[in-house]
Amino acid sequence: MISVIVLTYNQEKTIARTLDSILMQKCRLPYEIVIGDDCSTDTTRTICEEYQQRYPSIIRLMKKAPNKGVIDNYFDTLLECKGTYIADCAGDDFWTDGQKLEKEVCILESNPDVTLVHTNWMYFNEKTQERTPCPDNPFGKPITNGKDMLEAIIVQTTSPIIHLCTALYRKETLLKAYRENTFLFRNKDFGCEDLQICFTLARMGKIAFMPDYTLNYSCGEETVSYSNDSAKQFRFVKRVTDLSHYLSKEYNIHSNNINRYFSQRLFALSMHAFRGKDKALRTETIACARKWNARITPMTKAVLTVTSNKATWSVALWLRKLFVRIKAI
Repeated sequence: MISVIVLTYNQEKTIARTLDSILMQKCRLPYEIVIGDDCSTDTTRTICEEYQQRYPSIIRLMKKAPNKGVIDNYFDTLLECKGTYIADCAGDDFWTDGQKLEKEVCILESNPDVTLVHTNWMYFNEKTQERTPCPDNPFGKPITNGKDMLEAIIVQTTSPIIHLCTALYRKETLLKAYRENTFLFRNKDFGCEDLQICFTLARMGKIAFMPDYTLNYSCGEETVSYSNDSAKQFRFVKRVTDLSHYLSKEYNIHSNNINRYFSQRLFALSMHAFRGKDKALRTETIACARKWNARITPMTKAVLTVTSNKATWSVALWLRKLFVRIKAI
């Protein structure tokens, strides 16, 4: 009845913790765990194979294949799921509530117009082991009309409106949308798989929310969505913003708030290009302004002006580093 997707790549230190947190679930409905290992180069796959051998009736490991990237890995795994309902838990995160699936499936079974149910979560710092609650959800009612959430899902920048690793959703509802617009879900240039899933399920029904904390969301380490490498972070921000632009245009969702979002993302790109001292990224930032029809704010204009000249760019970087050192002292 329930399939839990676990995507993993080079997570030998955390994947066992993830699988154990799912196996501890006390749910009256049978569930399976479907693991999509994206051609890990460490011992992650070996650990997954050991768990599959220990729990052959619960765990299925996708066949070994060349590295696909997160989007193809997710949807290839989804298409192999047998469950009526889908949950997922990333290979570096872990669930903390043994009743998570039971409580969520009860909501879905009692409310046929609800397409997805989600919860609160904790940020979990891998280095310090400290936990920090997620921000208050602006849609904290037990049930919300999903269409009321679409703009907020498009413009989320600091924390997700729906954290998919806390959620349980209806597979057939998502697959209907997947068949109608496969491009939305399979375009690798969008860079993530969760935003379009949450947007689609909100567009197609109601969204339920439980205030319970059910997930520890790993942070403090290098991830797909956070990198200290300016070029990598530029690429992630651009791809996700391209996805938001596509959703806004495709589904005719426009507002001053969305316009501000694209201007803010443009400034973020300009700063990543600045910190990386990458002329090509600066050029790409200007192209994004045209593509997104985004207003160039005075702050973005200042960054582009500084980076228009090699000498001023070098001086500005030196001053920034000096400021960071002084602030640290």
